[in-house]
Amino acid sequence: MTIADAPWAPCSDRARERGDPLAGTAPRGIRWLLLEVATSWGPNALLDAPFDREVGRLLVRRVEAAGMRILAIRRPGRRSPPTVQRWAIVDSRPGSESIVWGEVADAPALLELPLDGSTGTPSSEPVYAVCAHGRHDRCCAVRGRRVAAALAAARPEQTWECSHVGGDRFAGTMVVFPHGLYYGYADDGDPVRIADAFDRGLVVPDRLRGRSSLDHPVQAAQHYARQAFGDDRIDAYPPLEETATDEGWRVRLGRDDAASVTVEVVAESSPPLLSTCAAARLVQVRQYALRSIG
Repeated sequence: MTIADAPWAPCSDRARERGDPLAGTAPRGIRWLLLEVATSWGPNALLDAPFDREVGRLLVRRVEAAGMRILAIRRPGRRSPPTVQRWAIVDSRPGSESIVWGEVADAPALLELPLDGSTGTPSSEPVYAVCAHGRHDRCCAVRGRRVAAALAAARPEQTWECSHVGGDRFAGTMVVFPHGLYYGYADDGDPVRIADAFDRGLVVPDRLRGRSSLDHPVQAAQHYARQAFGDDRIDAYPPLEETATDEGWRVRLGRDDAASVTVEVVAESSPPLLSTCAAARLVQVRQYALRSIG
């Protein structure tokens, strides 16, 4: 069903009006290559000009073959090309979280970069990657740059704009590395509050979409466990078991008291909606509802 006659409105405005839930919407990402591309980005930051398209195709193919995700990053407000090509390899697996930084002379040299994290300099500093990919979606430009500017004023060395991370309608969106914590509506929830919480080993539940290394039903189950029991630590409620049922999923999560909590979630289809600013067709997206917890 098309909606050519409907008035246009930013997808993130529509999502807020509908109250689109955030829980269980973090896209999958276990290991990452972050690549500094300080100039402007095309619709696909690493496959379209001004980035070298041939190098981009080879690099994306190589990174994805290694089971990794790749993001372009740049400092907020800066557009001067760096003299070297800076990169970071991030591991978001629970218990293996790490960031390693390095640099090469130019983009083609990245095709020889070891992707196992064996080279470069380890860093204990988090990375706050804020989607500001305006050529991909208008909301990412408007809301994302607002988030990046607020964070950069407080944490200039830890803040980066990044290319598309998924979930345009949740703009401003951001990912906290190395843990792969996805947040949405961050411009409504004070992004500095999210960074401050991370320093204390906590998440901000009302803006958290989920952790990228976990399946969507587990992300949703953790959300409902936090709602019920109030433990906002990043590593709270580790998944112990995930079982598909006739109606959805049964997820058993760990607790510090040596007990566990079992959460049953079901997938529901949203009302028809426009998922991006450029969308011309209504779609239904998956949302996760709580069936039981105990």
